Amino acid sequence: TLGIAVGTLVAATSFGALAQGQGAVEGEVFYKKQYNDSVKHVEDGYNPGASLGYFITDDVSVNLTYDKTNYTRSNDGTGSQKLGGDKFGLKGQYHFGTVGDAIRPYVEGGVAHGSLTNVAADGHTGRDQSTFLTTGAGAKWYITDNLYARAGVEADYKLDNGKWDYAALVGLGVNFGGSGGKVAPAPAPAPVAQEPAPAPEAPVAEVVKVELDVKFDFNKAVVKPNSYGDVKNLADFMKQYPQTTTVVSGHTDSVGTDAYNQKLSQRRADAVKQVLVKDGIAPNRIQSVGYGKTRPVA
Repeated sequence: TLGIAVGTLVAATSFGALAQGQGAVEGEVFYKKQYNDSVKHVEDGYNPGASLGYFITDDVSVNLTYDKTNYTRSNDGTGSQKLGGDKFGLKGQYHFGTVGDAIRPYVEGGVAHGSLTNVAADGHTGRDQSTFLTTGAGAKWYITDNLYARAGVEADYKLDNGKWDYAALVGLGVNFGGSGGKVAPAPAPAPVAQEPAPAPEAPVAEVVKVELDVKFDFNKAVVKPNSYGDVKNLADFMKQYPQTTTVVSGHTDSVGTDAYNQKLSQRRADAVKQVLVKDGIAPNRIQSVGYGKTRPVA
């Protein structure tokens, strides 16, 4: 006689889709009030711009930025002229708080390169090319997981002459693709005789233990036809729940040597496994274990 103990695990796990945190991409448009103090005879103005950022951790992002000098004029005594220009930057931002917070303050630093046309200052005329070290701080308000607003201040140190420009800005952005804050599934509980109560707001696992009495002739490891029905019922259950796995435990009586009974119990467990495979269950979902005289049935 062989006693078959089958432990079946059905796990259903759900993940919340997050747009923030590590791996997230943020795209933003912003508008600056620019205070141009590093170049003589250039009035303050307003600069529209955009940025694209990528979160390398839950808190640190790398950002490419662009803003356009579009509403600025010179007052160098030769007449008020409209100035045009561009500034490209590479910045790193560190965000305080945790992923999912509605408001996340940040600090930033980086480098930028800009140019202005129609500039007459610092001993030259025409296009003014400058490189800046940048720093800033502000806060992001995550209106939803995918939409945020930003307010901040920036200071740009001009390496050419050691002077500073300043700006205050507001922006609106979208973000997607983040994986930060996801909770890993809880490990499967050990098989027990009854179903455990699922923990609230955690991956739900159901454990089912089924006892099958598959009989064998003495010193044999061939499943008898009158046991096929019980084995098929188990196979049908596993087909209905394709995430299940099964452990088939093989046993013998106490007659015979330890080594022989160990091999015989393993062959009997393997024989039940083969019936399950013939009924359409993948072999990697079935584990067969022989216990021999360590757990005799008689």
